[in-house]
Amino acid sequence: MELEAVKKLLERTSSEGEEMYDLPGSLFDPLIIQGIKVDLIEPGRIICSMKVPPRLLNSGNFLHGGATASLVDIIGSAAIFTSGAKTSGVSVEINISYLDSAYLDEEIEIESKVLRVGKAVGVVTVEIRKKKTGKIVAQGRHTKYLAVSSKL
Repeated sequence: MELEAVKKLLERTSSEGEEMYDLPGSLFDPLIIQGIKVDLIEPGRIICSMKVPPRLLNSGNFLHGGATASLVDIIGSAAIFTSGAKTSGVSVEINISYLDSAYLDEEIEIESKVLRVGKAVGVVTVEIRKKKTGKIVAQGRHTKYLAVSSKL
C-alpha cells in the first residue's frame, strides 16, 4: 500500500468516522467485553468465556490483537479487584505473546490469575484459550500501579 493510502486510512474524514467523536468515553470497555460470561470468580482468579463476535475481528477474520490486549487489560484488572485491592490501578507494562488465532463464533476462555498485589503494584497473568481444545491463543502479563491514596 502506498504511503498516502496508509495516511488516508488513518486520517479518515468521512462522516462515518466523525460519528465516533460523538460516542461516550466509556464505550470502549463495554465494546470489548459485551457477551462475556464469568464462569469462575474467586480471590485472585477469574475465568470468563465468550464467543468471538464480528466486531472484534481483524482484516484476516480472526480475533484482533488490540482486542486481545484489551481483554488482557480488562480481565486482568478485574482479577486485581478480586484480591481486595481498592483500585485496579493504571497500566505500567503489558506483555502479550500471540500464539494462535481465534475465529468468528469460536468460544474462547480467558483466565486471569493474580501473581502479586502489594501496596503500590499489582501483577497478573492472563491466558486466552480455545475453549473446545484448550489451545492457547495468547498469554499476557500485566503490571499495574495501584494509586496510593493521599493521607492529607
